[in-house]
Amino acid sequence: MKIMIAYDGSRNAKLALAQTVGMFRCNAPLLMLVGVAENPRDATDANEDLFQEEVDQLKKALQEGADFATREGFDVDWSLAEGDARKMLLHATQKHRPDLLVIARHSNKPDGGIIAQSLSYFVDELDYMTFGSVSSFLARRVECPLLIFPSP
Repeated sequence: MKIMIAYDGSRNAKLALAQTVGMFRCNAPLLMLVGVAENPRDATDANEDLFQEEVDQLKKALQEGADFATREGFDVDWSLAEGDARKMLLHATQKHRPDLLVIARHSNKPDGGIIAQSLSYFVDELDYMTFGSVSSFLARRVECPLLIFPSP
């Protein structure tokens, strides 16, 4: 069994990895962590430096995730793609044919009170309507089972 996990080192991605380890331990699957660095929108030196910093941080996060899963007794592989996260994750599933794709919903939830939470909800809905989200894009297009962990 192969389980692909979209992984960026965020709190939600770490929780999704830990939950996947707990849920599928008895199946002893190969875990495949996939991170995606999004290309800068313009080619200035400053953006290139920021992009390289993002790539370096993502590589470190992927290695830390792989180390965690290895300590838990799993065989692990990881890869890093560059581009649009939605398309790169879809391409990774087409290339590697996992039995399951695991993703965590992204959350920018503020710590504030009811007004901040209401504003966050509005922004999340607007973002979904105008740009879509990785999880909704993959839910419509991926050709393997998809497990989406909600943000806490």
